Amino acid sequence: MSAILGLLIGIVIAGLISGIVIWIVSKLGLGLEVAGFGSAFIAAIVIAIITGIVVWLLGLLGITIGGGLLGAIVSLIISAIVLLAAGSILPGLKVNGFGGAILASIAIAVVFWLVSWVVSLFA
Repeated sequence: MSAILGLLIGIVIAGLISGIVIWIVSKLGLGLEVAGFGSAFIAAIVIAIITGIVVWLLGLLGITIGGGLLGAIVSLIISAIVLLAAGSILPGLKVNGFGGAILASIAIAVVFWLVSWVVSLFA
């Protein structure tokens, strides 16, 4: 029971952090818009679910995403497609086409990197 509770708490924390990042990127006007933080939080959860399904399906097909530049480009394209999919099913999330999805994916990655870097300074 405690493992399930830990998993749920982890999902909520990851959703909050991802929601904050999506909300920040939305405020910067970089390819996506959200109606508010609640929409950003829901978008983060939906994006995580869609990403998990995509990675799982790729794994079933024997496709793995490696490291390096090629892996980063493939991850970026998958992230943009996931953003487009989430934008089409969530009323509070608007993605400005594939170019906007790529730009938003880059911005989200950069903000996550910055947050990780700042946290590592204090850890």
